[in-house]
Amino acid sequence: NKGRLQKSLVPGVMITQHVEEVPKGKSTPDITRKPFALTIQEGKLAFFKAVVTGDPTPTVTWARTKGDTSDPEKYRMRYDEKNGEYLLEMPNVAVNQADTYKCFATNMYGKAVCTTTLTVIEGLYPLTNDDKAFFKRNLYEQCITLVLIVERKKKPKPQKEGEIDPKLLELLLSAQKKDYERICADFGVTDFRWLLKKLNMLKKEREEEQSKVVVKTDGTAEFGVDMKLKDPNSQVLLYKDGVMLPYSSNNEMKHNLQQKGSKYTFSIRELGPEDAGLYQIDVEDCNVLSTDFKTKEGESVEFGCSLSAPVDKITWYSNDKVMEEGEKCNIIVSEDKLVHKLVIKDCETSDSGTITAIVGITPCHASLCVEGQTSFAWGSNVEVGRQVLLRYGTITRHHGTMLKECWRKFLPVSDARVHFTSGLSDTVSNKGESVELSCVLSSENCVGVWYKDGKKLESKDDVKIVKDGCTHKLIISSCKEEDAGRYRFEADGRKSEAALAVEDPPRIDSEALGKFSEPVIVRAGDNAAFALPFSGKEPMKVHWYKADEELLSGPSVRIEASNTQSSLRLIKCQRKDTGAIKIKIKNEHGTIEAQSKLIVLDKPTPPLPPVETVESSLNAIEFKWRPPKDNGGCPITNYILERQQIGRNTWTKIGEIHREPTYRDTDIDRGRKYCYRIRAKNAEGVSEMMETDDIAAAFPGQPAPPKVVSAFKDCINLTWLPPPNTGGASLVGYNLQKRKRGSNLWNLVNPPEEPIKVKDVFEGAEYEFRVVAINVSGAGEPSLPSDFVFARDPKKPPGKVTDLKLTGSSYNTLCLAWSKPRVLRGVEDEAKGYFVEVRPIESVDWSRCSSTAAIQTSFTVVGLKPMAMYWVQVIAANEGGEGFPHGFDNYIIAMPPPVRPRFTDQKMKSFVVMRAGNTLRVHVAFEASPLPDITWLKDGAPVARHVTVTNSAKGSQLLIPTAERSDSGIYTIMVKNLVGQETFNIEIRVTGKAANDPKPPGPVELEQSVPGTVTLSWTPSPDEKRDDRLHYMVAKRDSVKRTWRTVADHLYNNKFTAANILPGREYFFRVFAKNDMGFSEPTEAPTWGTTKKREKFTLVFAESKPLNLQTSPDFLVPLKMHAAPQGYECYMTCAVRGNPAPHVTWYRDNMSLNTNANYYITNVCGVCSMLILRVGPNDRGEYRVVAENNLGFSTRLGAVNKPSTNEIS
Repeated sequence: NKGRLQKSLVPGVMITQHVEEVPKGKSTPDITRKPFALTIQEGKLAFFKAVVTGDPTPTVTWARTKGDTSDPEKYRMRYDEKNGEYLLEMPNVAVNQADTYKCFATNMYGKAVCTTTLTVIEGLYPLTNDDKAFFKRNLYEQCITLVLIVERKKKPKPQKEGEIDPKLLELLLSAQKKDYERICADFGVTDFRWLLKKLNMLKKEREEEQSKVVVKTDGTAEFGVDMKLKDPNSQVLLYKDGVMLPYSSNNEMKHNLQQKGSKYTFSIRELGPEDAGLYQIDVEDCNVLSTDFKTKEGESVEFGCSLSAPVDKITWYSNDKVMEEGEKCNIIVSEDKLVHKLVIKDCETSDSGTITAIVGITPCHASLCVEGQTSFAWGSNVEVGRQVLLRYGTITRHHGTMLKECWRKFLPVSDARVHFTSGLSDTVSNKGESVELSCVLSSENCVGVWYKDGKKLESKDDVKIVKDGCTHKLIISSCKEEDAGRYRFEADGRKSEAALAVEDPPRIDSEALGKFSEPVIVRAGDNAAFALPFSGKEPMKVHWYKADEELLSGPSVRIEASNTQSSLRLIKCQRKDTGAIKIKIKNEHGTIEAQSKLIVLDKPTPPLPPVETVESSLNAIEFKWRPPKDNGGCPITNYILERQQIGRNTWTKIGEIHREPTYRDTDIDRGRKYCYRIRAKNAEGVSEMMETDDIAAAFPGQPAPPKVVSAFKDCINLTWLPPPNTGGASLVGYNLQKRKRGSNLWNLVNPPEEPIKVKDVFEGAEYEFRVVAINVSGAGEPSLPSDFVFARDPKKPPGKVTDLKLTGSSYNTLCLAWSKPRVLRGVEDEAKGYFVEVRPIESVDWSRCSSTAAIQTSFTVVGLKPMAMYWVQVIAANEGGEGFPHGFDNYIIAMPPPVRPRFTDQKMKSFVVMRAGNTLRVHVAFEASPLPDITWLKDGAPVARHVTVTNSAKGSQLLIPTAERSDSGIYTIMVKNLVGQETFNIEIRVTGKAANDPKPPGPVELEQSVPGTVTLSWTPSPDEKRDDRLHYMVAKRDSVKRTWRTVADHLYNNKFTAANILPGREYFFRVFAKNDMGFSEPTEAPTWGTTKKREKFTLVFAESKPLNLQTSPDFLVPLKMHAAPQGYECYMTCAVRGNPAPHVTWYRDNMSLNTNANYYITNVCGVCSMLILRVGPNDRGEYRVVAENNLGFSTRLGAVNKPSTNEIS
């Protein structure tokens, strides 16, 4: 299945997602560490490693481009649990296994894939005598060897006085100009002018080096090589990561190769991340440009890389092994931490392979090929030199084939030293075990020397040096920790080196292990102890387990551990503690386990029911039971039995019986019932008891329930099956008992002396029957009762129902009604119930809607499928059987009665306004039958995808989660079914999101063309173009009436003329923008009009004289007479003055009212008032107001009279 492509964090990994959405907590596969490209010599172990993530855990498979990986001898796929890596191993790798390999990681949610390459260097094989003779007779004059000479790194010359430290120049090259002065001061340099000249020269040199690979501004990359071809027809090949690339010479393709004289320029167009890799140029079989490095055995080689940002340390790998600083390798980091170098000293053939530098998750690769003294390397047509290397009779198969195909001349070689045909290999051994280091030389006559950590070794008791022909061995009989180190064998100037690691995993002595494995047996309540000595390298972790559950120290568990022993003590063991006891000992070198068993002895559990009666006769009762579930750890020896006769309170001990769980009791009385208690016994004690049910002695069992054969008004015929257990004696007969419906009393149908005869039934009565079997011991248990039956003659089945009709329907139900069938005596009897059956139109089988007959002449069929078609029929039934069915002539559709669509909500809004960004929800209710098709349109077209429509049987909802201005328009809902169609339009207007929507109009200008009027004009609001319902409102106020009033509204233009402008007044105008959401902020107009200029005059005030303003109280407004209807309020008021302000007191009929809560009295600036809330009969009288101050007092009278009936009318 095709899926969506996902992006991986690791370049070169492609992820395909198979599902639409990955569940929460799950993930698609991803390859977090790709397998590195590998270059390896033929015959060695090649392997790829990959780290994969995903939930659920992905399945990892491997494949190759030009072949399959199904051969288990060539390809081994496994998972390394310790490092979490998936490996593809190829032992004894062959040349034909060089290919592009793919790693697939797959789970239920997706698949991840990445690729890598395997390059196999052809191995060496000895030349035959015929080959040697052939080479002596012929010399290949045009065989030319390309030799990469890697010089040993020279020691830096001592710095003379006055010379500049090279580290200073390296730092300045990567630093900014503003830091030059500080850096020079640190190094003590003061001559900046000379230093800048030197720095500029170095920059030009670096630019020339970097120009070898030029990345241009148009997105292309170039690099080239100078070479002269002896044969102009030689084929020039381009490779990327070992894959041949097609190219053109006229820039028509992505990759191009152009020649100008001896200059060959390689260019890449439209650079992308996928173009990163290892590029090489080959002429026929000769590589002339590559990032592969070749060196001779014993030389040193240096690898380097430059970073775009400073990094403290990067990780170096050689054939997937981490390279660390040591005798073999030097890791150099520049001062600015941008240049990192790896120096491999004294190169050997085993160092050949892929060198990888990793920064974060980004790798960089290069290949190293170390040529031994027996290797052969050359070019084919490049004019470099003429040289053939043929040494010691070994040559690659590929090169040997080429030499045989060409004419050759023999070139003798004088160098003939011994070499290793098989070198030492790193070895790991356990402490105390024997280990052997061996290597094979090419000559038997050579004697070598063994070294350990640079010290010469000699044979002694525990170290033996053995020479067997070409094979040299170093045997250590019993390894110790001090034997670990690096061992080297040297012979004739050749050396091979390997490391020996001595590990000390946990060990257990065999005698102690055998003793620990023996079961520990204790009694319940006792303590159990386990102890085990061990040895191994410290520190060691010890874990104890019981039944695979780890034990921790606590009240019932005591664990003690030392460097050589651990013990476990279980306190007060119980029977449930029985099980396996395991100890696990672990250190950095390995893990070991030992297992024992704990057995806790206890008394057994009770015997298990049920108790099965084997025999129940006149002479004996035999029964059996099941043994205990747990025997307590030791076998059951006996069972202890007790017996009780039903009806007595005493238990009689029977005694102990043999271990078989069965017993035969012969000491019984005929016709009695017994109960037994059983206990199990072992060597530890007696179990709890198990009590049996009552067991009858010699009584017959229960017969089967009687069945009615036929029933008449004067007799009923019954039949039944005899009991399976006759009680050990033959049956004498049966007692048949009857019981009327509603009664609790069972009566014998036949007398005891006539047990088989059945009589005595009454017409119309309803009976049930049961049977009791009888043998010589007596009557047994009665059977279960039969079904109820009427004592009457058989009835005839009823006829067909009449007047069947459909009274109602819905999408899931049908309501039926009918009339009872006619009664024809002797032919069709009265119906007692009805069955309704339905059949889908596509089916041939009828199904009943109820298991019991319906009593009423109506029924509702439920559980139907909407709009499905059904056949329906009704069957009448009585005791005589079922009549003939009666149904409809046509099928019925499960649907309500047809109803034309109509909208039921009379208050539906046809216009809706809202702000942008809010949620819009429009619900339309309707009724229609059958279910209608609902369509929403916006301005006559289907609604957009972000609009959600939800339909139901009684309504439809339109939902816009986040409304925008573009959602404005006329929405139409169309409801259509078979009966008709109905539509409804809703205009939806979405305004801006801003809170100041609409925006106010622009500046207002005033102009007077006609006296008494002012014309206002303003710049339109920015929202006018987007809102066709936007209009304007004008408000005005003047300097006399200081309140704002609206003088114009619903203005759809930008001009208004205000009338009634009076001279001498100032007028202020405001213009508002309005829409369906409200008002905008007002735009203020300039003030219109001028004030009258008043002449200045001088006012001369007379000389003031002191004036006494104090006066006695005086009423300005007296009280009046009031005639108030009963139940109404009465408000009395007057005005008084005086200085100082007088104190006012109200009286009614000379009684003070100031403190009476029934009267509301106020005095505001001399205006005195009193309010009677509800006038009653008691409020009638004379009211008086008294005002007094320190200068006197004043009084005014008033009265309240209750009006007459004529006055009220």
